Amino acid sequence: MRVIMFLCAGLSVFVTTAIVVILVRDSLPFFAAVPLTDFLFGTMWTPVFSNPQFGVLPLLAATLQTAGLAMCIAIPFGLIMSIYLSEYARPAVRETIKPALEMLEAVPTVVYGYFALLVMTPFLQNLIPGLRGINLLVPGIILGIMILPYVVSVSEDAMRAVPNGLREGAYALGMAKWQVALRVVIPGAFSGITAAFILGMSRAVGETMVLAIAAGQNPNLTWDPREGAATITAYIVQMSLGDVAYGSLAYQTIFAVGLLLFLITLTFNIIGFYLRQKFREAY
Repeated sequence: MRVIMFLCAGLSVFVTTAIVVILVRDSLPFFAAVPLTDFLFGTMWTPVFSNPQFGVLPLLAATLQTAGLAMCIAIPFGLIMSIYLSEYARPAVRETIKPALEMLEAVPTVVYGYFALLVMTPFLQNLIPGLRGINLLVPGIILGIMILPYVVSVSEDAMRAVPNGLREGAYALGMAKWQVALRVVIPGAFSGITAAFILGMSRAVGETMVLAIAAGQNPNLTWDPREGAATITAYIVQMSLGDVAYGSLAYQTIFAVGLLLFLITLTFNIIGFYLRQKFREAY
């Protein structure tokens, strides 16, 4: 049994290592031809044009915008819902709401994409002046709804894992229920809550279909979420359709932007690990 468990654990390490090796190996020819500074700080991304430009900033800006919008929805609403389910809801209510919320995870992402394009965008165009048919705002909102079950489920499990003795001690000191939730439960579950936020952020950064359908595939450098732009994942989908020659510089951009996406996700996880360690030392 120990051997089987070791092999299962080693498999995850092997897969992660293989992904990194493949991304780095196939990205090296690209970075040998394109300077890293031009790649990171260039404002034009036209790899298949006659005069190709390889500035990834338009893709990066769109990716961070949609992920940031998603977290602006998932963090406050997810935390509020987690506190309610953990501290306020009766068992029957909790056992009804939580499975219903987790059912959102089973909805295919392509359905979310067309819902954003055909339902949410026309609705918000009546409320927000200048909102285009292809934009970053609506996919960001839909992403926030998509990752909400992840945030709520993991956060609520972490809050319920806080020992009841801490709650009872806080009640004995005269704290109200909301004070116990904010001053005792959330600090006690901070590690799990942070993991939930990092998981949600990584999910938002790596989402593909919603952004490919509703955000567009035009690498447009804009900080206005009412406009459309291509994200890193949407570009990978576009270039993976087989329209570019295998081994060409345009083809190698897939691995270059994939490596960048991996580093972004890794950065978020390192930040989450640092926050968990710092909080544990403080408490």
